Parts: sequence; C-alpha cells; structure tokens
Amino acid sequence: MGLLVRREHSRKELARKLEARGVDGDEAAATVARMAEAGWQDDARFATGLARSRALAGYGPLRIRAELSTHGLGQDLVQAAFDALSESGDDDWRTMARGLVERRHGAGVADDPALRRKAADFLFRRGFDGDTVRAATAFDFDDA
Repeated sequence: MGLLVRREHSRKELARKLEARGVDGDEAAATVARMAEAGWQDDARFATGLARSRALAGYGPLRIRAELSTHGLGQDLVQAAFDALSESGDDDWRTMARGLVERRHGAGVADDPALRRKAADFLFRRGFDGDTVRAATAFDFDDA
C-alpha cells in the first residue's frame, strides 16, 4: 500500500517492486490482483496519467507509447490513454514541438541549417515523428 500512496504504478511495476522487497512472485501477483480488484491499482488510470504527464513535459507520442509498453500495458490501454489525451486537447503534437523549438532555439531555426538540424535531433530524441519534426523546424516564428 505504501507504494501506491506515493504515485500510480502499473501491475507489472508493482509486482516487480514487491518481489524486490522479498515477496514471492506468486504472492506478489495475487496481492496486485487484489489491489486492482479493490480499485487501488488501475492500469488504465496509470496509463492515462503517465501519458498526460509525459505530454505536458514535452515528450512526443512515439516516446510516450514506448514508455507505456515498458510497463506491460496492452495496446488497448495505450490507445485509451491517447484517446484521453485527445479528449483533453493535450495531443497537439505540432504545436507542442514548435513551442519546444522556439523555447530552446529561438527564432531563425528555419533559416539556419545547423540550428535546424540540432532542433530536429532534439525533437527526435523527445519522441516526435518525422512529419512533426519537419513542420516544427521549418516554421518561421516571426511570421506566426
């Protein structure tokens, strides 16, 4: 219970942490199942919260999907998390990428090939796709 008080955990993560504390694997799985049954642990709630947190921190959809998959979440839960992002309006990836580029590199990125490449590399590391990166680095902030 102490683990869930601090923040949400996925089933996989919670079971792993219990096992690290000396709880038998089968007992850890049964404990996590009871916590989920009681509503204390919910993978859908965890996925939605993590996706929103990462999106608001400036990470792109590719990185968020990859991180969610490391938590053992199924494709249906990942899609539900992205649907929740869409419903809340937190999935405007191009605007988010443009904002990151403008804050990090300022205006003139579209005119300077070296700066444009640095901005593109930064966005790729953040988990944005190629189309979004091209749109964000070719954008002239002075014309906006």
